[in-house]
Amino acid sequence: MRATVMYGAGDVRVENVPDATMRERTDALIRVLRSCICGSDLWPYNSMEPSKHGRRMGHEFLGVIEDTGPEVAGLKVGDVVVAPFVWADNTCDFCRAGLHTSCRHGGQWGHALDGGQGEAMRVPQAQGTLVKVPVGEDSPLLASLLTLSDVFCTGHHGAVTSRVRRGSAVTVLGDGAVGLSAVLAARRLGAERIILMGRHKDRTDLGRTFGATDVVAERGAEGITRVRELTGGDGTPAVIECVGTEQSLQTAINVVRDGGVISRLGLAQYTHVPMGVDTMTRNITLTGGAAPVRAYMEELLPDVLNGSIDPGQVFDRTVGFGEVPDGYQAMADRDALKVLIRP
Repeated sequence: MRATVMYGAGDVRVENVPDATMRERTDALIRVLRSCICGSDLWPYNSMEPSKHGRRMGHEFLGVIEDTGPEVAGLKVGDVVVAPFVWADNTCDFCRAGLHTSCRHGGQWGHALDGGQGEAMRVPQAQGTLVKVPVGEDSPLLASLLTLSDVFCTGHHGAVTSRVRRGSAVTVLGDGAVGLSAVLAARRLGAERIILMGRHKDRTDLGRTFGATDVVAERGAEGITRVRELTGGDGTPAVIECVGTEQSLQTAINVVRDGGVISRLGLAQYTHVPMGVDTMTRNITLTGGAAPVRAYMEELLPDVLNGSIDPGQVFDRTVGFGEVPDGYQAMADRDALKVLIRP
């Protein structure tokens, strides 16, 4: 079968690899219908050290079940399913607490396993991992359903953990797919004012479609000043940081209202958090992190199915397997927001 393998910075190849096969009684075998390139894939794309054996790529996918192990109940051959970006049993103490990213029997795609940017996948702990969706293989909803595997649920995680609620105000830092998903999630939860900090007009225009009431294109001190002006000097009680740099986190600290909450969604590219005495006296809460997607999927699924939200609009380019390396380059060059992959 064909799959995407990264061998180093800028070196992405689509190769023939061993077919995905069942190994455990709790496995399922999936034929992939849709997958995509994640913004977090760009960090290794820009910085990965050369590797002789390469690294299988992709953690967002949906597909059709082709086989199940004897201990998999509730799923059958032919079901269309969405997989979270980590696999989990959905029964351990962490999963029951809604923290599937810490599942005692779970793990990550592409780490000694198949990657989602391939033609097929072995899914461990299939009964706990996969969510069945009542659509066909050619449904026009597939793109939006795919966002439940990571990007939209991650945006939702930021809105939930920053305590966005009906009538509240929130600032979203970053106009990538996660930031735009956070805007849509905040609107879904009833936020009255959503300030989107981003400087790419095509993306911030989509952000306005998703519910942003204000766009701040300035960065650094100018951006902080602008947000403060828009909020009467106080900042917003909720801030969702979707970039992952120390500069972005520092901006978040400076635009959050005293007593407010910052949720970190951007894959952190820093090791120290600048929260000293000044932030302590302001009673700022720092939260967020890797989204426990499986905990949110069934809550968000009905709104995708009935069309009340359309998170699939974050995909602005579609490629086949032969064009996957071009898709990585397009995202790295900011010529594409998020790339959808079709077999």
